[in-house]
Amino acid sequence: MHHARSVRACRKPPVGMQAQAALGSRSRPLQRWSNTSSANPYVQHNEMTIKQTKQLLPRDKIKPADTWDLASLFPDDAAWERAFRKWEKQISGYDRFRGTLRDGPEALAACLKFDTAFERAGERIGVYAHLKVSEDQTNSAYQRMQGRYVNVAGRAAEAASFIRPEILAIPAARLREYLEHKSLRPYRTLLERLIRYKPHTLGKKEERLLAMQTEMAQAAGQVFRQLNDADMRFGTVKDERGEQLELTHGTFSKLLHSPKRGVRRTAFKQYYEQYAAHRHSLAAALSGSMQRDVYYARARNHPSALEAALFPDNMPAAVYDNLIESVHRHLPSVHRYYDVRRRKMRLRDIHQYDTYVPILADLQTRHTWNEAVRVILEALEPLGSEYCGELEKGLLGRWCDRYENRGKQSGAFSCGSFDGAPYILMNYQPDVLEHVFTLAHEAGHSMHSFYSAKTQPFQYYDYVIFVAEVASTFNEQLLSRHLLDRAPDDRHRAYLINRQIDAMRGTLVRQTMFAEFEKIAHASLEAGEPLTIDRFKEIYRELLVQYFGPDFALDDELDLECLRIPHFYRAFYVYKYATGMSAAIALADRVLGGGPRELADYLGFLSGGCSKDPLDLLRGAGVDMAQPHAVDTALGQFDQWVDELDGLV
Repeated sequence: MHHARSVRACRKPPVGMQAQAALGSRSRPLQRWSNTSSANPYVQHNEMTIKQTKQLLPRDKIKPADTWDLASLFPDDAAWERAFRKWEKQISGYDRFRGTLRDGPEALAACLKFDTAFERAGERIGVYAHLKVSEDQTNSAYQRMQGRYVNVAGRAAEAASFIRPEILAIPAARLREYLEHKSLRPYRTLLERLIRYKPHTLGKKEERLLAMQTEMAQAAGQVFRQLNDADMRFGTVKDERGEQLELTHGTFSKLLHSPKRGVRRTAFKQYYEQYAAHRHSLAAALSGSMQRDVYYARARNHPSALEAALFPDNMPAAVYDNLIESVHRHLPSVHRYYDVRRRKMRLRDIHQYDTYVPILADLQTRHTWNEAVRVILEALEPLGSEYCGELEKGLLGRWCDRYENRGKQSGAFSCGSFDGAPYILMNYQPDVLEHVFTLAHEAGHSMHSFYSAKTQPFQYYDYVIFVAEVASTFNEQLLSRHLLDRAPDDRHRAYLINRQIDAMRGTLVRQTMFAEFEKIAHASLEAGEPLTIDRFKEIYRELLVQYFGPDFALDDELDLECLRIPHFYRAFYVYKYATGMSAAIALADRVLGGGPRELADYLGFLSGGCSKDPLDLLRGAGVDMAQPHAVDTALGQFDQWVDELDGLV
């Protein structure tokens, strides 16, 4: 977790907003940040206990063995407090570098060394605070802890705001000479990236003012998270067994997987009642977040909010546009799949709440946590003994916070850091196969963090989300193929193909729809059109019709879906899920069909951190995402899966 001001141009998004996910999407950041997964809302896995209560347990009643152990960061809150106070006092250390960066390469190197050490200390502090808040978002002590971190990070951003403009004020010829000096060798790539920012860097006073806005800029997202994860209550719903189940973000996913349509419909309607009741507040929060995006893009002289978001990754806008165009070309296959699903489920019409339950719902399986870990490790054997050995220790040890408790952040994420274990938040439910895939996905992020932190120095270990989503979705691809190869009969194969289709639909197609929504909504603001609740619904309805097709029954409540997607508070992020899946499919083909060289290329990619631009890292692994080929190939596989599924069931 990094404060906003650093000169480093290659980092994951702030972990505080990473990888909560919308249903049907992948939300791992960072963050990863990552997910649709939801969790076991019950007291452990004891069936007798489940029958006794359907209420979420408070955090202090969860077994320690089912929670993460944050000792790799800090042994306890008191140790965090000591580190925090020491870190806070170090802010004044920036003053001695102010006005010195033109004095020679050694002076610049000294400043960058201090800045890097300050960030490294801050990362541990910020990650710990974020993880503690994630455990229970109603815990005011940890809210205060995170708030204090954000406050100090903002003050540090203000204190360090001179660095970028001072570096960029050095004459170009002299700066080129600096880059050749041995003292700056560890920071050369960082500085070369920084030079790209010259047209978008303001003067010292303006940079200071922007840095002072750190806390204020997070207000819209904080309002959304408090409403969504702490204040909203959804009541209870009877499941297919006739038992009352508390409706939460976690159990919503479980209920949409119910084989009984009435349960799915009731859960859907009741869940969206809360979003309808808060629609004006939620629309105001989302509009405020997008206004922030437009403001910062304009302040930094970017042509648009989209181009501002793509700039840090050195990503051509064509990658974003090619993705949308490729998905548009293949939407007839998506519409055909919905009709196949409707026919096989013997429905007169198909609604969104009918799209998550497996067509062959009677074949659902159950995996305890240990069973899920075992099958994941079997699937990942092609990645070698070191990869699987380290992952096994983490998943069966204390990397993971396994099950849902009251107030816990919804979804799932992986949160890696340079000095701590690559922790995973889950809300695991053993009777939803998708959660096994979610765990494999988050494990991909965590092992990416493991290899990058092991191989790269701090300033280059922190990979960006564009490549992060490749590492995670790659693991899902290997798990899917492992299970398909071992399917005992056609019905089981059809069940797994159905899951693969839905994964591609949820990640490649759905995330592209989200990406197009973000593009249109931001462009609306940039054209002077306010984003009211009616405007949000208008934009979203048009996309729903386009992506779901003319024969799909679109409930009015679905227009409000755009108000509950956490990733929209980190703009232009979701397209990376779609490109990540496309690249992952191509690389899985390459590794499984190749030999030692292909595996070495892939592990080299995992070890690359942000030492190269993301497109170059992927080219080194064997796929070129600047071209539409990988996306078109993945969607071609989607079409083939639909054909096979139609023939099997």
